Amino acid sequence: MSHPNLVALAVLLCSTLLVNGGKSWCSPVDGSHWINMNIIIAELHSRGHEVTVVRPNDTWYIKSESPHYKTITINSSAGFDEERFGGFVMKTLIMRRQDSLSEMCHPNLVALAVLLCSTLLVNGGKVLVFPLDGSHWINMNIIVEELHSRGHEVTVVRPNDTWYIKSESPHYKTITINSSAGFDEERFGGFVMKILDMRRQGASLWTRLSMEYDLMTHFYQMHVKVLEMVEGMFEDTKLMQSLRDAKYDLVLTDPGIGTGALMAHRLGLPLVFNVRWTIQGEGHFAIAPSPLSYIPIPGSELTDKMTFIQRVQNMLYFFFYTLQIWYITEPNYKPFVHRHFGSDVHYMELFQSADIWLMRNDFTFEFPRPTMPNVVYMSGFQCKPSKPLSKELEDFVQSSGEHGVIVMTLGTLVEELPEDIAEDIAAAFAELPQKVIWRHKGKRPSTLGNNTRILDWLPQNDLLGHPKTRVFVAHGGTNGIQEAIYHGVPLVGLPLMFDQADNFFRMKARGVAKVLDIATVNKENFLEALKEVLYQPSYREKMKELSSIQRDQPMKPLDRAMFWIEFVMRHKGAAHLRTESYKMSSIQYYSMDVAAFLLAVILLVFTIFVSAVRFLLLKLFYGNKVKKE
Repeated sequence: MSHPNLVALAVLLCSTLLVNGGKSWCSPVDGSHWINMNIIIAELHSRGHEVTVVRPNDTWYIKSESPHYKTITINSSAGFDEERFGGFVMKTLIMRRQDSLSEMCHPNLVALAVLLCSTLLVNGGKVLVFPLDGSHWINMNIIVEELHSRGHEVTVVRPNDTWYIKSESPHYKTITINSSAGFDEERFGGFVMKILDMRRQGASLWTRLSMEYDLMTHFYQMHVKVLEMVEGMFEDTKLMQSLRDAKYDLVLTDPGIGTGALMAHRLGLPLVFNVRWTIQGEGHFAIAPSPLSYIPIPGSELTDKMTFIQRVQNMLYFFFYTLQIWYITEPNYKPFVHRHFGSDVHYMELFQSADIWLMRNDFTFEFPRPTMPNVVYMSGFQCKPSKPLSKELEDFVQSSGEHGVIVMTLGTLVEELPEDIAEDIAAAFAELPQKVIWRHKGKRPSTLGNNTRILDWLPQNDLLGHPKTRVFVAHGGTNGIQEAIYHGVPLVGLPLMFDQADNFFRMKARGVAKVLDIATVNKENFLEALKEVLYQPSYREKMKELSSIQRDQPMKPLDRAMFWIEFVMRHKGAAHLRTESYKMSSIQYYSMDVAAFLLAVILLVFTIFVSAVRFLLLKLFYGNKVKKE
């Protein structure tokens, strides 16, 4: 077994080891609450932990001596006197109407049947997938492959201009729609390079506004194309009938585009999201309470700890963020949904009514925030232990000695950097004792050192999992950041666009990344950033801690995702996990109508009271006056 595998195995074993010799202090509630608390205490004791239980002197369940715990008895009552409480229970029992034994039988049988059915595995389910292209497909494909390995039949719907989703695969069938989804590779690549050029022009207000306008226009046009494709599918009666006849169990989709949500509603199928972003921005904002006092807007570069001025800034970002989304989605989705589903249906209801939201992040990445019962976190589901490198690459890595290796790649959208930036980066690498593996397809920099190997493609996960990897230079895509967390490799960031700067800001806030602006990066500041992350131990130590937290789970993230997808298959949805909030107007959601009603009642009562007092005072005053006269 190679060194990378040994290290991966050691990390895996360490992450699953029990903590021995822990000491717990327990202050339980008496009665039936103690019964289940005692089960936990007995289990803690069996795992080698020392438990001390604090009990009042009038307890009637918590024994003073036990092989599982020590006790501290307080000479005081906790109000749980057995005789008094028992009398209260009997009084309540007498007051309640008794149900007959026969009436109890049938509900229990039904409950037992439901319980048994809920534990059965789903075999041979049928899943209809509407993915988003690009890097989003990379992680969707992992879920598709896992579904296939579990015996499910997967059908992927793809446009004819897709550049990642293959028409043939051993893991899924395909339905190719003769239409564009707005993800043409050449056009999108050109757009990315245009944004990159604008970034390099500087951080002036005009440049920023121009870039934001171009982004909004591009996404607006993309959603126009998406809805044209869905319109064509709705009008294709043969296709729609074949989808109905196939009797799929659910729709799995990326809500960054509306295709899957619209089709699930039309076909009447349960809906599962593989989500970080929806058509209206970051997923949590579409489904969960998001108080702006401590939930930063993506891109604001704020944390959950905000001063007054920062909260003002966050509110302004919220208004701008909302305006952007409204410009992109409202003119496109509102008329489409009204035309096909009725004017009483709001397009966001189709998204918010999804049964399960499989979130591609967790709280090693997110700041703490409210969530919902049907949100399932699966951050790092695509991560896995590293495999052995090719002999040539392994020899190069081993030649680094004690200095280790730096890995650099800027994702799927940017294969080459502008020539001057590439020259500066290569020159900075050349001054380091570390070896460098760099994914770069552009012109070979003239400043390239002997310590740097340029590749068209590199095994990112396997390199990040190698024990000699010291730093990962990345663009800030979610997949790459999660792999870096999983393997405990600190980061140097060169965010280019979209959510990348926000992703890196979160990593910077946790002390595991140094971030540079692509507009101002040069040899000097790039070299300084590399040295800081390489030689300040705190970066690596904090990333190792994040890695330990992410791995410390009772269930693998991918297995958790599979459980909930199969749960939806078994139960034909997960309506019991959805709140009714998405059906409410803003007035109802924030109880403004209730507040107005209560205020009106208070004003009415106050008016009546004032009028009554005034009447009595007038009557008393004028009555006395009349008597005197």
